Amino acid sequence: MERTMAERIPHEAEERDAVQDERAGPDAGDEEILDLFFARDEGAVTACRDKYGKRCRAVAEDILSSPEDAEECVSDTWLRAWEAIPPERPRYLGAYLAAVTRRLALDRYRAETAEKRGGGEIPLCLDELADAAGDGEPWSADEDFHNRLRDALNSFLEKEKPAARRIFLWRYWYAYPLSEVARLAGKSEGAVKMSLGRTKRRLRAHLKKEGFSV
Repeated sequence: MERTMAERIPHEAEERDAVQDERAGPDAGDEEILDLFFARDEGAVTACRDKYGKRCRAVAEDILSSPEDAEECVSDTWLRAWEAIPPERPRYLGAYLAAVTRRLALDRYRAETAEKRGGGEIPLCLDELADAAGDGEPWSADEDFHNRLRDALNSFLEKEKPAARRIFLWRYWYAYPLSEVARLAGKSEGAVKMSLGRTKRRLRAHLKKEGFSV
């Protein structure tokens, strides 16, 4: 259950809230980069590295303890983007690339901790988020179940206020430490913990309403 909850935060909400200025909309430079991808011009990879390398590296380093591993994830991100675009054409390229980096970093994290669960923010975040699931029966690994859970999370986050949604995603999607979430949100750590607690209670109620065992 813990892994499912942490890995299935909806892409739509992530794309909207990973960009700190929600009002900015798609960047014109991004459209030019995407055109390069569609033209199969390798300059697209260079442009992504120049514009979003620092952001993607920060995402990977928040999950992985090794700077070298983080750098490899970032390098793999450009390859994954090259393989996926086209046919994909992300609305928010920066958020899309950050999401790819995050998934790669989590895959590497799982491989490194397959036998022994290490320390750091990921286990702590999962333990915190598991509270929202309650103590019901183990959740199904069926694909249809995962799709329903994804849709339930989508609908939940769509209804959340932007500030609460950003704090939730920063903590449980990007696995930022509480201190970093507090800095990004411009709040104290105590206020962040209170926001997360309230969001998790609302999430638990929403999941129960949607028919999940919580």
